[in-house]
Amino acid sequence: MINRVILVGRLTKDPELRYTPNGIASCRFQVAVNRTFQNQQGEREADFISCVAWRKQAENLANFQRKGNLIGLEGRIQTGSYEGQDGKRVYTTDVVADSIQFLESRNASGGSQGTSNYESSTNTGGTYQGAPQGQNYGNNQPSYTRVDEDPFANSKGPMEVNQDDLPF
Repeated sequence: MINRVILVGRLTKDPELRYTPNGIASCRFQVAVNRTFQNQQGEREADFISCVAWRKQAENLANFQRKGNLIGLEGRIQTGSYEGQDGKRVYTTDVVADSIQFLESRNASGGSQGTSNYESSTNTGGTYQGAPQGQNYGNNQPSYTRVDEDPFANSKGPMEVNQDDLPF
């Protein structure tokens, strides 16, 4: 059986960090993901997906990311239910993040506190958190954690990007 989710989207509000009674960090957040098609009015709609992160990646997300920051995450869908205040059963669906990528630099969204090229992962059973991508812990994609390896390090000013080229 397969239960895997990969999302790229923007945080809809600042992540809120909480701790369980046992001291385990938890962070609930919502990601806005644009749909690939346009509605009848020619506008792109978005899905707002509830997510949760645990332990060190929850702390990293809350400390380094803010509303509007672009993130990528990989995880699994988890459903649950509880009894609401009115006594009715409330059903929940969340993406439990196993790995979160910060996809914007600190200056990309007007001086936000985000970082770039860092991953927080629980794929290794929680023994290694916050691995720089350049260390290639199961990530076969190239990453640029050093300025001398960054192909855009010497670019002058903003890059021209056509809206039609963006996946969101």
